[in-house]
Amino acid sequence: MSRAADMSVCESSESPPQRQDTTPEQYVFARPKNVTSEDFNSFKEEIRTMIQSLWTEQQKDIKNILPTLLEIKQTNTNIENSIALLTAQNLELTNKITQLENKCKDDREYIILLEEKVEHLQMGLRKTNLEIKNVPKKSNESNEDLIEMVLRLSTTIGGNLRKEDIKDIYRLRGKKEMKNPPIILETSSALLKTDILRRCKAFNVKTKSKICAKHLGFRTSEDTPVFICEQLTPRGSRLHFLARDLAKTQQYKYCWTAYGKVYVRKTDDSPIILIKSEAQVHHLMNK
Repeated sequence: MSRAADMSVCESSESPPQRQDTTPEQYVFARPKNVTSEDFNSFKEEIRTMIQSLWTEQQKDIKNILPTLLEIKQTNTNIENSIALLTAQNLELTNKITQLENKCKDDREYIILLEEKVEHLQMGLRKTNLEIKNVPKKSNESNEDLIEMVLRLSTTIGGNLRKEDIKDIYRLRGKKEMKNPPIILETSSALLKTDILRRCKAFNVKTKSKICAKHLGFRTSEDTPVFICEQLTPRGSRLHFLARDLAKTQQYKYCWTAYGKVYVRKTDDSPIILIKSEAQVHHLMNK
């Protein structure tokens, strides 16, 4: 009996502990509410009303914006038309400018051609003329005085110029600062003019004093140097001046005129260059 009691006690002590309830007493489970058809219809109506309101507001905004958009569209159309018109006008002006440029080019070429013709005419008018430079001017100087001067000069250089060979003679009107304006002598022929020039050059080569005022019969200012050359056109005179400067700067050995034209030559073996324009002189100067 005692053993039975002990076993009973052991069994009683080893029995599992009782489970305790850990759920809070106040916890309540929410139960989903059933959506009725009436509630759904109400929600749908609310959404529909909201969309309709937004649509109405949007339509009002579109109606307000539409005139502005139409105005902008019309403005863009006007701008496009204006650009097209300006493009056409620009193309027309470009064509006109091209035509004018071509015409100007043709006119320049024609002007150059006319200038060449005028130059040849002026050279033809001067082909028998001589220009005598730096001759002292006498008081009350007359044509007879000038004729006497050139006849004495002809005798000095060994020429045979006669009074009948002188078609005209006069002294140019010089500028105020020009003390002794040139004398223009028009001879009866180009051959006679060329002969006088040739004899003057030969005299200057042979004579140390070269041609001066005393050889023209002056008793005062006898040593004033006198220069005889053919009369050039204004253009020829300009080219001759530039050619002399070219010869001095670039060491050309020769610079001379013949029959109204200007020539330069650098050495005895180099080719003779005919000076035709100022641009040519500038080109030779920069070589």
